[in-house]
Amino acid sequence: MTTSLNARSAAISALIAIAVLLVWHLATQSTASGPALDPEYAKLVGATATTGKSAMPGPLDVGAKLIEHLSHPFYDKGPNDKGIGIQIGWSILRVAMGYGLAVLAAIPLGFLIGMSPVMSRALNPFIQLLKPVSPLAWMPLALYTIKDSSKSAIFVIFICSIWPMLINTAFGVASVRKEWLNVARTLEVGALRRAFSVILPTAAPTIVTGMRISIGIAWLVIVAAEMLVGGTGIGYFVWNEWNNLSITNVIIAILVIGVVGMALDQALARVAQAVTFPE
Repeated sequence: MTTSLNARSAAISALIAIAVLLVWHLATQSTASGPALDPEYAKLVGATATTGKSAMPGPLDVGAKLIEHLSHPFYDKGPNDKGIGIQIGWSILRVAMGYGLAVLAAIPLGFLIGMSPVMSRALNPFIQLLKPVSPLAWMPLALYTIKDSSKSAIFVIFICSIWPMLINTAFGVASVRKEWLNVARTLEVGALRRAFSVILPTAAPTIVTGMRISIGIAWLVIVAAEMLVGGTGIGYFVWNEWNNLSITNVIIAILVIGVVGMALDQALARVAQAVTFPE
């Protein structure tokens, strides 16, 4: 039954992908029936004024350019000309550092909040005050204080990643069944051992769900942060290619960002499945 469901889902996904590519291909063909473009504007956007050909690249153009990028992903020809593999590597490194720092801060603090109603009430106003602030709003302050664009981007990732993990960890810890904790106390299990042997396994699915939400937000924010700070990274790559009027490379970057984001999400989804158990 599961195999049949997976096969049907894969077939529908393939049909949708083919339909999207076909519509995309047809939409980017000749647009000669429309008004002629001004020659200077056509030159600016990469279109041809005489033929009326669309400035938007088709799937075949994007596919050919993608193969070219993947054949040499790690070339380095200077500050503004690096392979897409190098750009993705820098972005993943920044996300890993900021996200890792958020894990180290959010999970212990979430345990404290979840296990202590007093601390929960005391810290809740600060969490509710800071949580809605856009991560990019912290960028000017980070650049002013840290004075390093790469470290500032890592700080922004830390800020945007911490809240889902913190809230989910606190909720998961606070939701542990009281009778299980009472049994542990009856058996005179110490607080530290109780946290690792009873609370952590029970709250693990909720904690990993928060981590999964956070990694998606972190990957989303790093692109915007790198557009602002420049230098290296897939966000900078997108902005640089837009300045070069290379729409093909912008589309390729969008596809690569989506694929990497999906891979990160699926990795944590597998972790969530591994720590989830039937009660």
